[in-house]
Amino acid sequence: MSNHDSGLIKINGKYKGKDILSLDQFTSKDILALYKKTQQMKRIALGAKPAKNLAGKIVAIIFYEPSSRTFNSFAAAVKQLGGQTLEVHDPKTFSSVSKGETLEDTIRVLEAYTDAIVIRHNEQGSVQKAADAAEFVPVFNAGDGIGEHPTQALLDLMTIYDKHKRLNNLTGIMAGDLLNGRTIHSLIRGLSLFKNNIIYLLSPKELKLSKDDFNLFSQRNIKLIEVSNINDLPKEADFLYWTRVQKERFKDLSVYEKVKNKFVLDKKLIDNMGWKNAIFMHPLPRVGEIALDVDEDKRAVYLRSQIRNGMYVRMALLDLIIGRK
Repeated sequence: MSNHDSGLIKINGKYKGKDILSLDQFTSKDILALYKKTQQMKRIALGAKPAKNLAGKIVAIIFYEPSSRTFNSFAAAVKQLGGQTLEVHDPKTFSSVSKGETLEDTIRVLEAYTDAIVIRHNEQGSVQKAADAAEFVPVFNAGDGIGEHPTQALLDLMTIYDKHKRLNNLTGIMAGDLLNGRTIHSLIRGLSLFKNNIIYLLSPKELKLSKDDFNLFSQRNIKLIEVSNINDLPKEADFLYWTRVQKERFKDLSVYEKVKNKFVLDKKLIDNMGWKNAIFMHPLPRVGEIALDVDEDKRAVYLRSQIRNGMYVRMALLDLIIGRK
């Protein structure tokens, strides 16, 4: 919402009416309070009783980039709470955007009809522009180019917390496209709010975290260790966060072909490394970087609790920000 100067408004224990743009808005307390709320939402969803928390509310969901999970879990979250959605897939093709309408004008039109706007955009910085344009309703960042994906990071933190009952003193492994991975950028921000976390970063050299990001995150409360060989990973870890190499971010597809499946998580690797107490996570979609034989492993949560937590976390945020009180 633009009733403030451009910039991030901290949550500081008060969610009502606020935009959700970055993990940098949160404190560790805000995240733990959200976890509590998420448990309530889980009970509502599993109880399958109609809730009225968002009765009479309409949420616009506008995605300039394709998505199945984030789009549909936001839509399901609104409906689970008794609200309605106004859904815009691919506005570049099917709306006035195709006639040259600016992002800011699109947002001002949508806020005339709705109580909140959820937006995904292919250009980093666009979601902040949308939030600045919206004068009256909160804006949710559902993915901002290679920037951030805060609600994904929040559901990832909830998934780790579900397993280990803590978000500090963790050893994690993040693998894949760390340069372009907005889910990676947001999750590191989230984990840096808690003490004594160590993250091993495994990627082809072309896809390492950018120097700026590495320096920025390293100044925070988190230890980052870059490795380029799978054998340099620790055998004791609390979570593995495997990600795909993002074909759509490459200008030169020959580079993509060279790096796409450099690191594959499969049964053989897991048996070799152990990782007894870890959970195996992936923001999805996967395109070969986790072998199908891993899906049956009880530690693999990417098609189980991690997915479901997405809806519960988004329900919790919607209720806290625009719910009827």
